[in-house]
Amino acid sequence: MRKRPPEPAPAKRRLRCAAYTRKSSEEGLEQEFNSLDAQREACEAYIASQRAEGWTLVPDYYDDGGVSGGTLERPALKRLLADIEAGRVDVVVVYKIDRLSRSLMDFARLVEVFERHSVTFVSVTQSFNTTTSMGRLTLNVLLSFAQFEREVIGERIRDKVAASRKKGIWMGGWTPLGYDVKDRKLIVNEAEARLVRSIFKRFASFKSGTSLVRELAKENARNKYGKLIDKGYLYKLLNNRVYIGDAVHKGTPHPGEHEAIIDRKLWDAVHDVLQESPRKRGGASRARTPALLKGLIFASNGAAMTPTHTRKAGRLYRYYISNRVLKTGAETCAIGRIPAAEIEAAVIDQVRRLLQSPEIIVATWREARKTNPKIAERQVEDALDNFDQLWAELFPAEQARIVQLLVGRVVVHEHGADVVLKVEGLTSLLAELKPSASRSEAA
Repeated sequence: MRKRPPEPAPAKRRLRCAAYTRKSSEEGLEQEFNSLDAQREACEAYIASQRAEGWTLVPDYYDDGGVSGGTLERPALKRLLADIEAGRVDVVVVYKIDRLSRSLMDFARLVEVFERHSVTFVSVTQSFNTTTSMGRLTLNVLLSFAQFEREVIGERIRDKVAASRKKGIWMGGWTPLGYDVKDRKLIVNEAEARLVRSIFKRFASFKSGTSLVRELAKENARNKYGKLIDKGYLYKLLNNRVYIGDAVHKGTPHPGEHEAIIDRKLWDAVHDVLQESPRKRGGASRARTPALLKGLIFASNGAAMTPTHTRKAGRLYRYYISNRVLKTGAETCAIGRIPAAEIEAAVIDQVRRLLQSPEIIVATWREARKTNPKIAERQVEDALDNFDQLWAELFPAEQARIVQLLVGRVVVHEHGADVVLKVEGLTSLLAELKPSASRSEAA
């Protein structure tokens, strides 16, 4: 009786393996054979040793160099997860588990993704099988130690930074305008330092961040990174104690190693100004108020009204008077003359209320979309809400310019005044009305 030939063994399932490597710092990555190469070589050797089990290396490289293991925001890891979601990977191979993650919570999320797509996780230097409860327990224990190590390292770094700051040592971060960093020390950049001194002196004189920013824009003055100096940057600069030679750690100043750019007298003068509210500063700068409504104000009979003034007992009294009264006498016009301060305050108050009205907001938004189709109605509303803050900080001449931009016509009658706004003027003003750094940020 002839023997039946043995049945062929079932073919091994092909398992596509992705080798993932990571290094926290960029140090040494420029070398021809670096840490990432060493990790990948070990992973490839392990995959090759499992060839009999159907393991095969995928051609893609998943290397994260200079990226912390405390976050999942890593380019190569994101590509790996996307390939897992797409069903292109069956096994993830790493040199050590902390190369994949140092956070227990993050690792749990990764394992959840692996299990959802039937992907196995393997560490070359540690034997794990994440499909068993014992394997997951062992992983969690080791990851707890990895996270503990990371937290201890973080505490050491924070303690070192704090100790160095207290000694006045520069510990990195954004380099302030006026300085360069050389050998981990702040060195005065004289060209930039002149600009910083000029900004401090002019703010102490102008007492208005808005006006100073406009002057700096006209001069094309830029910050350390090539951008025009805006009000937010200005107030940060004015409050940066590095300019008087201090190194600050968690709000506490310590004498710094670097040279001061601003003397204490000028610093105190600037901060005396900053102690006042923007509204009060704006009011103090308006000792000589121009005629805000010149060329805009008319009596109800159509007669234009002209600004005029008189002095009594050394005090200045300003008025708007009807041209018809000037030409033919007071009896020819019911609106003879009106106090300038009262009508100007009433007009500005009406402007404030109109800027909050839905119809003005919508009309301004529609006009703004002609030049900026992407602008949202909420952006326009937020910008118009900022009118009070802008107005309080303006010099009188700037206030007059704003009124000329916003107001089309003011008609005065016996029971009050009607204000007509220019929608096109509102859209021109949007850039100036964008919400800016509040004074609380500047303090």
